[in-house]
Amino acid sequence: MAGHSKWANIQHRKGRQDAKRGKIFTKLIKEITVSARLSGGDIAMNPRLRAAVAAAKEENMPSDNITRAIKKGTGELEGVNYEEIRYEGYGINGASIIIDCLTDNRQRAVMDVRHALTKHGGNLGTDGSVAFMFKHCGQLVFEPGVSEDAVMEAALEAGAEDIITDEDGSIEVITAPNDFVTVKEALEAAGLKAVMAQVTMKPLNEVVFTGDDAVKMQKILDMLEDLDDVQDVYTSAVIEES
Repeated sequence: MAGHSKWANIQHRKGRQDAKRGKIFTKLIKEITVSARLSGGDIAMNPRLRAAVAAAKEENMPSDNITRAIKKGTGELEGVNYEEIRYEGYGINGASIIIDCLTDNRQRAVMDVRHALTKHGGNLGTDGSVAFMFKHCGQLVFEPGVSEDAVMEAALEAGAEDIITDEDGSIEVITAPNDFVTVKEALEAAGLKAVMAQVTMKPLNEVVFTGDDAVKMQKILDMLEDLDDVQDVYTSAVIEES
């Protein structure tokens, strides 16, 4: 991990996500719909829906779109019945990958995921083959220069599980998935806005990629993220920009 900059990697990931903003509304609407279908349309009683709606508002999604997606999930409006499927696999050099899909065609989803993995040297694994190497949690990342004391005080008071200060000065706040929105709102109320905030699968160990290997690994991740059925891609790979 010598020379590895956590903050540079976060900026790299965020930059690539921002470049794919065209798909964000589609993904958010699917997530809102499925969350409402699984646990009801009451945001106060459904932490997953609450997080999805908060993410949609962060992206300036119109309220009508959010309401319609919730109603499709609860059955008040007709909509597509999406199935949640998780695939696990490997990139190159043993990097682990989790691919979460919301799809109306299971066969298409697995074919597309397998093709994206194998085309650039990865492979599809079995259920449970890599999931144990990740922690399901809320993650908020603050840029270097933000007051560690202020973040720590507000986060711990709101119920955060852990605060990690990285060598480059960036700060990570880790929460239980159901506490994510509460902690995020408490930090924002204290004037602390995270540059990246998400409920995620956080790798317990990371594999750093540079040079040609970084290019190959990024191709696998990009191809997976571009699939219509794919909602989220989590990986232990850290891509170093050359």
